Amino acid sequence: MTDAVVFDPFRPAGLPHPSPEAVAHGRRTAHHIRGRIEAQGPIPFSDYMELCLNAPGLGYYTAGSAKFGPEGDFVTAPEISPLFGRSVARQVESVLELLGGGEILELGGGTGAFAESCLTELSRRGANPRRYRILETSPDLRDRQRRRLGTLGVEWLDAIPEEPVDGVVFANEVADALPVERFRLTPERVESLHVGLDAGGFRWVPRPARSALRDHVRAVERRLGRPLGPAGYESEWCPSLPGWLDAITFPLRRGLLLVFDYGYGEAEYYHPDRGQGTLGCHYRHRWHDDPLVLPALQDITASVDFSALARAGDAAGMDRVGFTTQAWFLIGCGVTDFLAENGPDEDEPATGRSVAVRRAANAHAVRQLTLPGEMGERIRVLGLGRGLGERAADGFAGFSGRRLDDRL
Repeated sequence: MTDAVVFDPFRPAGLPHPSPEAVAHGRRTAHHIRGRIEAQGPIPFSDYMELCLNAPGLGYYTAGSAKFGPEGDFVTAPEISPLFGRSVARQVESVLELLGGGEILELGGGTGAFAESCLTELSRRGANPRRYRILETSPDLRDRQRRRLGTLGVEWLDAIPEEPVDGVVFANEVADALPVERFRLTPERVESLHVGLDAGGFRWVPRPARSALRDHVRAVERRLGRPLGPAGYESEWCPSLPGWLDAITFPLRRGLLLVFDYGYGEAEYYHPDRGQGTLGCHYRHRWHDDPLVLPALQDITASVDFSALARAGDAAGMDRVGFTTQAWFLIGCGVTDFLAENGPDEDEPATGRSVAVRRAANAHAVRQLTLPGEMGERIRVLGLGRGLGERAADGFAGFSGRRLDDRL
């Protein structure tokens, strides 16, 4: 390794250049990763992704930078409109009613927008949970949530609770940030794509896949009854997904886990036409496919294999309540009912806008949340229950022809 060429992975082609302060922070993260590679050689992409996102004090989610909303890198459904949280609140209410009361545990609270709109709608309906807790590991996001939710009685956790939980566990766009291994098929073998160094930054380095990755690829091929693809086919595997599912459902004694995320069932995930996988990055509301630039300054994500998540739920003793798109889930929960509201949204101060303007804003939000070209088809919803059977399945009920259960 030589420093004749400046080591600087902060010159992204076609993307806005970061501020000097952001570059300084990113360089600290990049040199931390560089030191790891110099000490042990090229590292698995999953290690690189974990360091970029979660290295203490350095990673994208652990350092203080705007992530959500117009000033950040991407927008999630709760930030688009309170109608998302208000609709999901109806599903939550059904579960709490069946249980005779209970709590809500949110994994990763973002800006606090979901908690605010969900709690306000539940209060309006006289269905307050016994408590609302957020598991948040990002210090700056926790501070932001506290400022927004300070009067709503929300509690914060550093880890999954050990005591039994009765109620709803909610995860919106959390699983897609779990580190993935990147692999490539060749005529001779399965290769793991590691991350190494070149003179000016990071580069992909192929290595023979470890046995667990090879076994995963062969198991997928057996289940699908076909090869994944031709030589050169690339995709991802999230080895931590089953452990994550087991950890978050272990305390759930009775209730429902709701997972919203970009993803597919296995056959779609590993479709022959998806030969470059699902890995991508969000930076200042631009999507691109190069995770080796802008370390710690951009979100790195891979779509969720919902079949793997459902199988992990089976192993954890969970029941499959349903699997569908965000559009049909929200419609099942009555999101279109809000379009006829005459008054201002109950979960935000009156704005003085006319009824027509408010209705137009709600209609626009519903389109963003439900249309196929927006979030409606790209985000899927998996419901796993314990002690509920198929009861309290508002978001999955009534659309038997549009449920995606058979794609798992």
